[in-house]
Amino acid sequence: MAEALVSVVLQQLASITLEQIEEEVNLVVGVDQEVQNLIGHLQAVQGVLQDAEERQVKEANIKNWLYNLKDASYQINDVLDDWNTAILKHHMKKQEKEGENNDLVLAKRNKVRFSIPSFVKNILICFGQIGDGQIGDRIIMRHDIAKRIKEINERLTWIAILRNNYNFQSTVRGTEQVERSKTTSFVDVSTIIGREEEKNNILSMLKSESGHQLVIPIVGMGGLGKTAFAQSVYHDQNVTTHFHQRIWVCVSDPFEEIKIARAIIEVLKEGDTRKNSNEFQTLLECISDNIVGIKFLLVLDDVWNPTMWDPLKAALQKGDANSRILVTTRNNTVAVMMGATNDHMINLNKLSDRHCLDLFHRIAFFDKEKDESKLFDEDIKKKIAKKVDGLPLAAKTLASLMQYKKTRKEWVAVLESKMWELEEVEQQVFKSLLLSYYDLTPAVRQCLLFCAVFPKDYKFDRNELIECWMSQEYLSMKGDKEKERMIGQQYFDNLVMRSFFQDFVKDEVDDDIIGCKMHDIVHDFVQFLTKNECFIMEVVESGKEKNMVVDNKIRHLNIMSTYNDSFPVSIYNCKGLRTLVISTWKLPPLPSDSFSKLKSIRTLNLKKNTIEEVPESIGGLVHLRYLDLSGNHELEELPDSVGNLFNLETLRLIECEGLRELPVSLRKLVNLKHLYIEGCLKLELPKEIGRLRNLQILDFLYLQDGGGEDDEGIFKLGDLGNLEQLQESLLIGNLKSAKDGSEAKNAELVNKKNLLHLTLDFGHNFREREPDLKDEEILNGFQVHTNLESLTIIAYLSTTLCPSWMMSCHNLRRLEFYVVPFCGVLAPLGKLPSLEYLEMGWMKSVKKVGVEFLGITGETPQILINSFPKLKQLQLRHMWEWEDWEGVEEEDSKITIMPSLLKLEIIDCIKLKALPNFLWKTPLRELIIVGGDCPILAQWFETRCGMEWLKNASQVQNIKIQGKFVKKDGVGMLEED
Repeated sequence: MAEALVSVVLQQLASITLEQIEEEVNLVVGVDQEVQNLIGHLQAVQGVLQDAEERQVKEANIKNWLYNLKDASYQINDVLDDWNTAILKHHMKKQEKEGENNDLVLAKRNKVRFSIPSFVKNILICFGQIGDGQIGDRIIMRHDIAKRIKEINERLTWIAILRNNYNFQSTVRGTEQVERSKTTSFVDVSTIIGREEEKNNILSMLKSESGHQLVIPIVGMGGLGKTAFAQSVYHDQNVTTHFHQRIWVCVSDPFEEIKIARAIIEVLKEGDTRKNSNEFQTLLECISDNIVGIKFLLVLDDVWNPTMWDPLKAALQKGDANSRILVTTRNNTVAVMMGATNDHMINLNKLSDRHCLDLFHRIAFFDKEKDESKLFDEDIKKKIAKKVDGLPLAAKTLASLMQYKKTRKEWVAVLESKMWELEEVEQQVFKSLLLSYYDLTPAVRQCLLFCAVFPKDYKFDRNELIECWMSQEYLSMKGDKEKERMIGQQYFDNLVMRSFFQDFVKDEVDDDIIGCKMHDIVHDFVQFLTKNECFIMEVVESGKEKNMVVDNKIRHLNIMSTYNDSFPVSIYNCKGLRTLVISTWKLPPLPSDSFSKLKSIRTLNLKKNTIEEVPESIGGLVHLRYLDLSGNHELEELPDSVGNLFNLETLRLIECEGLRELPVSLRKLVNLKHLYIEGCLKLELPKEIGRLRNLQILDFLYLQDGGGEDDEGIFKLGDLGNLEQLQESLLIGNLKSAKDGSEAKNAELVNKKNLLHLTLDFGHNFREREPDLKDEEILNGFQVHTNLESLTIIAYLSTTLCPSWMMSCHNLRRLEFYVVPFCGVLAPLGKLPSLEYLEMGWMKSVKKVGVEFLGITGETPQILINSFPKLKQLQLRHMWEWEDWEGVEEEDSKITIMPSLLKLEIIDCIKLKALPNFLWKTPLRELIIVGGDCPILAQWFETRCGMEWLKNASQVQNIKIQGKFVKKDGVGMLEED
C-alpha cells in the first residue's frame, strides 16, 4: 500500500517545477528547495518498498518503518490538496466578486487542471502573489504551508536514513499492466467436488420426517467451502420441492438478532409493517404469527456467537415439525449451543489431494492451450497438493494466480516462495492469498485493502466501489483523471479474476459483473493486512462501544450499531481519518460540529440512516470527494455549505424521497462527476446543474408537473444539452410534463456518445383512456447517438411507436416497451442488427403481429433478409387482445428469422391462438407459456398442430406451459399449477 501511495505523492510533487511557475509567481524563499528534497527522499525509498512490504508480515520493525512512511506521505498529500483547494476557491471567489459567469473560461481552466499528470500543477502559485486584495490572509496561508512542508521534510529525512538499517533489496518495477483474459469466475466451479457423501447425508437429514431435529450444523475450518456446500444443498431440487419456504440469512460476527429476525420476516411476510420495529420481542411475535404450519428451511450462514438464540429458536419452532435450520460455523461449540446433536452434524473435512488437484486444474488451465497443461506433471502436483493442504479456497486462489504464469520456472518460483514458511500466517489459504496479493500491482493492492472497511457479507456494488477508490486517489497512478473510471473497472476485473471476489451479480445487458461479495477468509485476510489502518467499531448496547478506536492513526473507519441514542464521539481522535462509513439502523442527530474535527475525510458514507438534517460543518471537509446520503428518506434539503466541497466528485442521494431541492451553491462543484438522484421524485434540480461541465453521470431526471416558462431557476429537459460529458445510464421520468418536442431536441442526446442506457418514462396513469399525441412529438424530438446499447420506453400513450432515430440504433442490444396501450402496429424491429433482448408488455391494442414486425414488406423478397439476427431472448406479456402471430412461407429460402433465439416467454396473452411456423426453425432451447393466462394457446399445444410443432422443434429442451404440457430435457410430462 505504501508503494502506491508514494507513487501518487511523487506524481504530485514532480508536477511542481520552476519551469511551470516561475513566470507567474515569486516563491516563498526556500520552499522550492524543500519540494525538491521531498522528491529526492521519496525516490530514495521507492525502490525498496516492494521488499519492505513483503517483509513487514514477519518483521515488526519494518512494519513500523512503513507505517511512518505512509503517515508522512498522507501528510504531504493533505498539504498539496489544501493548496490546490485554496487556488480553486480563490478562482471561484474572484469570479463571484467580479460578476463573471463565463462558463467557458471556468471549463477551460478546469480542463487544463485535469490534463496534467497530477491535480496540483498550480499548488505553489499561492506561495506568490494572487492579487485579490487579501494580502494578509495569503501571507499567513503561504507561510503555514511552507512550515508544514518543512516539518514533513525533516521527518521524511529521518525515515529515508533509517532504511539503511534493514538491508532492503532494491526492486525496479516495469510498466504496470492490468492483465486481461477470460475470468475464471465464469468457469462452473459451483459443482461441489469430493462432497458427494456429505451431501447425501444432509439431504437425508433434511427430508427425514422421523423424530424432530430442528438444527443441522455444517462445521469446518475456514476455507473448506462450508458456504458453497450449503448453497449446493439449498438449491438442490430435492430441497426446493420438499420445503414450502426457504430462507437464507448471512449472519457473521456479531450475531445481530434484530437484523436476522427482519431478514426472516422479509421472506415470510413481506408486507408486515412490524418488520421495521427495533424491538426484538415485536419481531419474534411477527415471526411466530407468520410461520405457523409452514415447513421451512432456514440457512444461517457463518454463525460465530449466537447470543439471543433461544428466543429466536422458540419463535421458529412454531413452524411445521419437519422444518429445518441449517447452520454453517467454524466452531463445534456453537453447533452444540444452538441445540445440535452429534448424530445430526456434518463435519466437513479437508479435500483429498485428488479432488484438490481436480479443482486446481479446472481453474488454472481454463481457456488455455492443451500443451500448457504439460506444466502439470507429477512433481508439480505433489507440491501443489502439499501447499493447498486440502483447502478448496487455497486451491482456487493458487490456481487463479498460476493462470498468469506461463513457464515451469514461474510455477516453481511460486511454489518455493518464502511466503509458505511464514509462521505468523497460520492458515495455508492465507499464504496462497499473500502470494496472489503480492503478485498484484501496488495500485490494485490498495483497492483490495480498502475493502477491509466494510463488514463481512457486504454486497459490493462495482460502481460504488470504483468511486470510493477514486475518492482515495487510488486510480490516478498515471495522472490521467479522464480515464479513472475505466482504470477502476480494470482493477475490479483483475480482483475478480484473481478470486478475491465471489457471489457475482451480472448486468442484464452486457453480462458484466456489477456486484459481488468477498469470501469470509479473504475478508479476514485484508483485515489482517490493514489492522492498523482499517477499523470496524461495533456498538453492542446503548451507549457502549464494543471495541473503541484506540489508535488515532486509523485511516478508514466503519461504525456499526443498531442503537441510536448518542453519536460515537471517540472517533474525533482520528484526525487523519480518510474514510468514514456509518452503518446503523437509526443514526442519532448529527452534532453541529460533527465534521469540524475530521477534516482529512475523502470518503463519507451515511446511507440508509435516518438523517433529517446535514450540519453546516460538512462544508469544512475540503478534501471530501465522495458523499453518500442515499436512503435517508426524511432528508429534505442540503446545507448551502455543500457548495464549498470543491473537490467533491461523487454525490449519491438515491431514494432520498423527501428531498425537495438542492442548494444553488452546487454550481461551484466544478469537479463533480457523478450525481445520483434516482427515486427523488419531489426534487427540483436547480438550473445551475447545467454549469457542471465535468458531470459524467446524472442517473435520473424527473420532470415536475406544472413547470412553466417562468420557472427559470429549474433544471429542465432541454438543459441536458449543456451536460456534454454524460455517460452510462440516464432515466428521464414524467416526460408528459415536457412542453413539446423542442425540449427533447435541446437535450442533445445525439451528442452524448458515451450514454449507453436510456429509459424514457412518460409517467401516464395506466388507466388513461385517450391517446396523448404530444407523446409522439416528444419521442420524435429526441435524437440519440448510435452507440446506445439499451432503450426502455414506459407509459407512452401515442398510437405510433417508431421514431425515425430508433432504426438507426445499430448497436442497440436491449429494447423494452411497457404500458403502450394505444399502439396497435409493431415497428419493424427485426431490422435492428445487434438486438439480443426484446420485451414488450401491456400493449392492449395489438391484435396481430405481422411480418412487418420482422422487417419484411411486400411480396417475396429479391434480396436475402436476416430478421432479428442476434435476438437471444423474447418476452411478450399482458397483450390481452393479441390473437394472431403471422409466420412466413416455409419454402422462402431467402428469409432467415431469429437464428440466435434461445428463450421465448409468453405471459398473459389470453387470445393468442398459435405460434408461427418459423419458431421451430430457430435454435430455441426454452419455451415458457405462463398461464391459465394463455388458455387458447395451451389448448393448441394439445391438438395435433401443437404436437406437430413440438416434433419439428425437437431441439427445445425445456417447454413449460403452466398447468398443461411440460417438456424437460426432451421428456414430455404434465405439470400441475
